[in-house]
Amino acid sequence: MTPTPPISALGHTWRIALVVTISILAWTPVVEYQAEQALWWLWLDVGLGVVSFVLMFWRRRFPVSVALVTNLVASFSMTSGGPATLTLFSLSTRRRWREILPVSIVSILAASSYLLFWDPIADTRELVFVDLALVVTIVAITVGWGMYVGSRRELLATLHDRAETAESEQAARVAQARIAERARIAREMHDVLAHRISMVTMHAGALSFRDDLSPHEIKRTAAIIEESSRLALVELREVLGVLREGAGDAEPEPPQPTAAAIPGLLEHFRGSGMNLAVDLALDTSTIPAAIGRTAYRVVQEGLTNAAKHAPRTRVEVTIAGGPADGLLLEVTNRLPAGNRPTESLPASGLGLVGLTERAELAGGRLTRTLTADRHLLRVWLPWGS
Repeated sequence: MTPTPPISALGHTWRIALVVTISILAWTPVVEYQAEQALWWLWLDVGLGVVSFVLMFWRRRFPVSVALVTNLVASFSMTSGGPATLTLFSLSTRRRWREILPVSIVSILAASSYLLFWDPIADTRELVFVDLALVVTIVAITVGWGMYVGSRRELLATLHDRAETAESEQAARVAQARIAERARIAREMHDVLAHRISMVTMHAGALSFRDDLSPHEIKRTAAIIEESSRLALVELREVLGVLREGAGDAEPEPPQPTAAAIPGLLEHFRGSGMNLAVDLALDTSTIPAAIGRTAYRVVQEGLTNAAKHAPRTRVEVTIAGGPADGLLLEVTNRLPAGNRPTESLPASGLGLVGLTERAELAGGRLTRTLTADRHLLRVWLPWGS
């Protein structure tokens, strides 16, 4: 059942004015007779009219009872005609036939009984049945109008609920988009900065612990730190620039590299001092762009983790496959003595979580194997993604 909307002061005013008007129109034909021939009926009529007028204000709380009482009283109280009409109309807005039909029948019978037995001018009327038909018509119009208003109220309430639901869903979609964008930002920031900062930390650590470095080695290490720091700032600026531009997701935004940049990435790690062995069984420029970006991130994350947690061990990178078999990426490294990661660097894990998500979104799979002396990161991607 649709909740009944509250009535404003203006609504109360015009309803009261309408009720008083109907009562006056119904009472006017008999008031002279009551005053001259049946004064008791005059006072009874007015008293019952006042009672009906008061009961009218309870029509929403007790719709059936108030409508039934006022329509019964209207059979011999003309001043109750206005309240009886309004209560029947109000009851009809509920659109419940099991309530409307009994009260409508009582209203028709009450008006008919007045016309047939109480009306003092009935003897002067030749068309009483026309009056009865008019009563039925008025009741039908009142009921129909009330049901129309109730239907309109229900429609407006439904539209209001739908609008609120749409707004809530839109707010939820906006919140989800913000969360997804924050997660994307976090992944992108990790991808473009983690390996740069790892290089800076590793070489800075070497400078702080090594006392036997020659001036040339110190200068070379400082140059690597300077270059890595500068590239980190450049890539950070590019990422923030993309975010400020608000680029969409239909096309990849820079600074997302493709698989063609993998050889340069490998040379960067090798130039930073990593003991790197590469088995490149295909031309990376032939890898489709859709999986090429994921492939680049796999190699980048694998080498970054190796530099962080096994900085002086041999790292092996294998890239193989083709259109028929898909793309296979493997990054393997030996674990350091004691199987302990470098204590000065933060623990890994978030990067691999992001890689797993990237691989699954591309239709591939990621597996990570840890044995007693080796760590293996393997990713398979479908060529046609």
